[in-house]
Amino acid sequence: MERLSVESIEKGLTTTFMGRRVIYYRSIGSTNDVARELAVRGAPEGTLVIADEQTAGKGRLGRRWLAPPGTSLLISLLFRPHFLAPYKAQRLTMICSLAVVDAISEVTGLLAAIKWPNDIVVQGKKAGGILTELGATGGRLDYAVVGLGLNVNLDFGAVETMGELAATATSLSQELGREVSRLALLWRILENIEGRYQRLGAGELPHGEWASRLVTLHNHVMVDTPQGVVEGWAEGVDADGALILRTNCGECQRVLAGDVTLRKR
Repeated sequence: MERLSVESIEKGLTTTFMGRRVIYYRSIGSTNDVARELAVRGAPEGTLVIADEQTAGKGRLGRRWLAPPGTSLLISLLFRPHFLAPYKAQRLTMICSLAVVDAISEVTGLLAAIKWPNDIVVQGKKAGGILTELGATGGRLDYAVVGLGLNVNLDFGAVETMGELAATATSLSQELGREVSRLALLWRILENIEGRYQRLGAGELPHGEWASRLVTLHNHVMVDTPQGVVEGWAEGVDADGALILRTNCGECQRVLAGDVTLRKR
């Protein structure tokens, strides 16, 4: 099993600032929690928190993210995007998810895609997820923490408690039939994120490219939102990542968050 450490991570970095400060844990509750604490204490932009195991990893909507030790990439990155208002923070999720699917393709040759709003999918199954958490003062975005959990060398059949997930989840190694270097993936992800983040700061909008990678669009979907379930045709996304849904009643609705299920008509 490939070992992670501060030294091994720093050895292959090609970035200017992304990941240049590394905080590594063999086991931690949640990398996002640690990164938020560091953000409040003034840690620099680009700080990387990474663990071989999370005991309280978080997904969206309060769900847990489970991964046996040493099988996955479990990382959180600290951003200080003062050029973004808090309501535009989904653009960070966009650039990070694009960076991840590009890195998967570049390192493994697998074609990865994105399921709105923040899942990484391979061969129609979930391989990873992104969770973005914010710190804001009024209308100012003080920091953002983007967490990524990516199933790299995870064999669902070998873990008794995770076997039931095999129908809906996968890992890169299961799709390839061989192990994948977590370090090679990490280096490429960080490089891709840094480049996209710099372009975002220069005014480049990512939603067009993001939309082209979404498996959700141009399908009849059911979206479970905090306000209730909505069904309709997923027509597109706007610049801030909201799903544009043409409901069954013919109305156009902007959906900010929710769980999506593709529906057969």
